[in-house]
Amino acid sequence: MSFQLIGVNHKTAPVEVRERLAIAESRLPEACKKLAEHPAVAEGMIVSTCNRVEFLANMKNGAGDLREFLREYFQVDPSQFENHLYEFRESEAVRHVFRVAASLDSMIVGEPQILGQVKEAYATARAVGAVRAQLDQLLTRAFAVAKRVRTETAVGSSSVSVASVAVELAKKIFGNLNGKSVYLVGAGKMSELAARHLLAHGASSIFVANRTYDRAIRLAQKFDGQAIEFSRLYDTCERADIVITSTGAPHFIFKREHGERFMARRRNRPMFFIDIAVPRDVDPELNKLDGLFVYDIDDLQQAVATHVADRKKEAEKAEAIINGEVEKFQARLQTLDVVPTIVSLQDHLETIRQAEIDRVRGRLGEMSPEQELAVEALTRGIINKIMHTPISTLKTAARDPESTTVVELVRRLFNLQDKDKQAAASKSSGDSGAQD
Repeated sequence: MSFQLIGVNHKTAPVEVRERLAIAESRLPEACKKLAEHPAVAEGMIVSTCNRVEFLANMKNGAGDLREFLREYFQVDPSQFENHLYEFRESEAVRHVFRVAASLDSMIVGEPQILGQVKEAYATARAVGAVRAQLDQLLTRAFAVAKRVRTETAVGSSSVSVASVAVELAKKIFGNLNGKSVYLVGAGKMSELAARHLLAHGASSIFVANRTYDRAIRLAQKFDGQAIEFSRLYDTCERADIVITSTGAPHFIFKREHGERFMARRRNRPMFFIDIAVPRDVDPELNKLDGLFVYDIDDLQQAVATHVADRKKEAEKAEAIINGEVEKFQARLQTLDVVPTIVSLQDHLETIRQAEIDRVRGRLGEMSPEQELAVEALTRGIINKIMHTPISTLKTAARDPESTTVVELVRRLFNLQDKDKQAAASKSSGDSGAQD
């Protein structure tokens, strides 16, 4: 096991940095394949959301650095982002994955969306063969830990999300949302969540525009709203008091000239943009126009601050759960590392036992079934006593950083290296013979 995780999130990097590393959902399968094909990587997956972009890998032989992948994939020098990058290895990488899945590292502690986003990232990487063996064990355990945190603590009670905080912000600006019209640009899960919150707080009408018109229709029908073809976006957007935009566009879709046009048509009635996309959909220049207000994902952090204090105690309970789970996961992985040696030792001593019984059988003469059982029990008992100390030592060593040294010593004492080589050579010879 050699886990490495490198990334940026809402705490370490502003949105203008995160959007440069963000990977659109449509590009994620190809990016995961390229990560897993990197010479230093055995397995890999990528999580890319509005608040974080993270690259997780099981490295080959503990070597390599994921910065090399960033350099090759993005065609940039990672030193440009060094001040914003965080890196975790081994048990700290495990802890970080558990914390992310349990929503302890989120902008809004306890929000439920991140677990679904990590599950989708895992499914994408697994579908292209980038996640196998140890990463599969890590993510499967992370999902179980997240469930345990939600079950055993109240960290997810009164669940909030980026979308719900955005609605809170809109209420503060307008006083209330009664009679306000809303334009959703993008028909993804975040937009649907925002729509539910807006209607619950008094919004009267919803328009939905999406590049795939069928998706806009389906989302609009859920809320008795109106679907708009994306090509008509700039001709219809001024109808809305509030625009919530969350597309996967790689560049600004709303620029200053669009804002000027909207305000002229609205006769300077205020218009509020909440941009929850990364990369951003709205050019910050729009904020300079009178009557037009733009808030991006980072601006929502101020609204989030009020939720942090309420959840602090529950978050502390969740952290204690995660600390225990990290130790158990590490112990399990390390125990798996010594299993091949234990199996080899058992096979080696069983071979000796059988050979010795066969060697002396002629001198013992014909034995009754009871005598056969007695010899079997006697020799097995001797072997079990011989194996007890080295196996106990190996299992204990599995929880120790020096386990590799102990494993190597046991293999040398019982000459297991040569036995394994002979077995491999024998298998290879047998396979060759079968092909001939």
